[in-house]
This record gives sequence, structure tokens and C-alpha cells, in this order.
Amino acid sequence: MIYFNVVIEETGESFRCSPQESLLVGMERLGKKGIPVGCRGGGCGVCKIEITAGTFQTRVMSREYVSHEDEAAGRLLACRVMPASDIRLRVLGKMSKNVCRTPQPAAAALA
Repeated sequence: MIYFNVVIEETGESFRCSPQESLLVGMERLGKKGIPVGCRGGGCGVCKIEITAGTFQTRVMSREYVSHEDEAAGRLLACRVMPASDIRLRVLGKMSKNVCRTPQPAAAALA
């Protein structure tokens, strides 16, 4: 099976994603707690990302959350984007809080 490498620019983390699965599914394999997952059908807008490099295929997304201008600029919903090459992306909105969170050392969390 073919897999593409997807890099999250803010954290430098990467994950593999096949052309048959959404970027959101691949992102969930990172194992981070709290990645916002809503309807998984492009209708709620919680998984908004901006693709900065690479090619991809999309499925239908709600225009309430992804305007034509957003789409032209690569601002899309991760649940509706499948990679067609290696991808670089930035997380937007509700996604950034949990995806870009850096783990705190146990001692610092108790202080």
C-alpha cells in the first residue's frame, strides 16, 4: 500500500497517511489526547487545517466552514482531505489548542 508523509509545521511531527484515508484519521494515530473530532463528514468545521505544500483530493465540505476563498488557499477540513503526495499543513482554530500542545514534564505540572 502507498503511504504519504504528512508534517504538522507547528510541531514538526509527522505521520503516514494513505490516499484512501483522511488526514484526520492519520492525525489521530499520533495519539494526542483531545484532537477535536466532530461529525467526520465536513459539516461541523472543528478539524480545519491549512495545507501549505503537497497535492490532495477533497470530498464535499460545508461552505459554512470552508468558503471558496478558503478552499483556494488550502484551508480545508482534515476529515475531508486525502493526500495524493507528501503534505505539509498547519492546524487552525480549535485544532491548534490540542494538536500543538507541548507535553509538560510531570514536575512542572505539579508546581
